[in-house]
Amino acid sequence: MSKVKAGGSSKNIHNNAGARLGVKRFGGQKVNAGEVLVRQTGSTKVAGPGTYMSKNFTIHAEKDGIVEFTKVRKSTFTGKTVPRTQVIVK
Repeated sequence: MSKVKAGGSSKNIHNNAGARLGVKRFGGQKVNAGEVLVRQTGSTKVAGPGTYMSKNFTIHAEKDGIVEFTKVRKSTFTGKTVPRTQVIVK
């Protein structure tokens, strides 16, 4: 006879809500100061002129204007350069 009760499997534990990440304002759209432009995990897109990045890597508009996306080469801490998308508000 077993001294330990059967463990069983837990099937219904992965039911958390999504993080609602992604681009919220697209290129050419008008934005107001403080609006969320991109929600992201890590710095896949970088903040350019007219924008700022908050603690959780969310990019906000610093001023009123029009959103623009450009490709840039960003250097990492190891010295390697990697392609990134820069978010700009003009």
